Amino acid sequence: MTDPEHGTTATAGRPHSGTEGVAQKLAAILGPIVGGELPVRLVAWDGSAAGGEDQPEVRLNSVDALRRILWSPGELGVSQAYVTGELDVPGSLGQALTHLWTVIGQRGLSMPRLTPQLVLQLTKVAREVGAFGAPLPAPASQAKIKGRLHSLLRDRAAISHHYDLSNDFYGLILDDHMAYSCGYWLSEDPDYSLEDAQRDKLDLVCRKVGLDTEPGLRFLDVGCGWGSLSLYAAEHFGAKVTGVTISREQKAFIDQRIAERGLGDRVEIRLQDYRDVRDGPYDAVASLEMGEHVGQENYGTYTSTLFRNVAPGGKVLIQQMSRHGRHPGGGPFIESFIAPDMHMRPVGDTVNLIEGAGFEIRGVQALREHYVRTIDAWEDRFEANWDRAVAMMGEEVARVWRLYMVGASMTFRDGRMGVDQILAQRPLR
Repeated sequence: MTDPEHGTTATAGRPHSGTEGVAQKLAAILGPIVGGELPVRLVAWDGSAAGGEDQPEVRLNSVDALRRILWSPGELGVSQAYVTGELDVPGSLGQALTHLWTVIGQRGLSMPRLTPQLVLQLTKVAREVGAFGAPLPAPASQAKIKGRLHSLLRDRAAISHHYDLSNDFYGLILDDHMAYSCGYWLSEDPDYSLEDAQRDKLDLVCRKVGLDTEPGLRFLDVGCGWGSLSLYAAEHFGAKVTGVTISREQKAFIDQRIAERGLGDRVEIRLQDYRDVRDGPYDAVASLEMGEHVGQENYGTYTSTLFRNVAPGGKVLIQQMSRHGRHPGGGPFIESFIAPDMHMRPVGDTVNLIEGAGFEIRGVQALREHYVRTIDAWEDRFEANWDRAVAMMGEEVARVWRLYMVGASMTFRDGRMGVDQILAQRPLR
């Protein structure tokens, strides 16, 4: 963690007696915006503090934190400052953010409008404390994706930003299956593990699409990740599996597991965009948490590709996240640091789009609470491996992932996002 006593662009130390410090100046502006007393204990780089001592602590370790937030008010600026260590939250980040969300709800707060008076106040304080200046460069961990939205090259770059990070890094977080999607938790027994929940999810998917009816069925895994479903379907149901991914790191990982397990005659992994799959029909198809990445304009192409590649009477299972509100991409932090170009919608809208491709909907199973337990298990593994993660990827990337997992767990816990298994079937005629 960044030492709060050493700011990057300002000298630390307590303000002289009788002077107003940075924290007090900020509290005077923020008080009317937050509807009363600060909901946090704000500690600034000059040693000044404001807010109740019993509140979660937020440290501004550098004047750069304030500069980022002034140029990008709200989630993005705060996220940038956090991942760089210019802003820190000692103690439990999850408890602090939960407290803030509770206060926001109780006080009915929303993002303040930047009135001329507020801009003038902020500019005055920024000049006084040395935060006035040009915008800072984006953190190195922030995505830098170019090109036409959802073109083949841009999609590869967006997927590579997240999924090609490091197979070893993901191994610190995921279970032995390397399943990077919501698990299916069938027990409250403390001995029931993340690996158990992922195994039961994979089993559920295989049975829903009918792989248990006979061995040797052709099965297409669209967006196969690190191969958890492809390998499970071949090993436990005797399926002949084709998996497609546009991540080179993922393909290399799965190919190694295929060789180690002697599954070369049953599993083929292709480095291929879903739009280029044309060797159907398959007996069954699944796509786990990949539909969010195809984009709103391309979702019809995605569903028609699934329809084209499954035999009449065959079943398709789509496991996909849902979201209401004005941030279909997940919000400024997710869109900038985790999953550029992602698009989510209410589950009912997704069901309508799947039906529009010609499918009959056979069932929708909500798994929102299961994702809370899954992400919490990932977070536990991540925190237990914090030092290894920092050594492997650097502290900035590790802080990105800490914020990502804490925020994602809260989002599913509070019902701001959902995840569902949508089972569809291509009609016989």
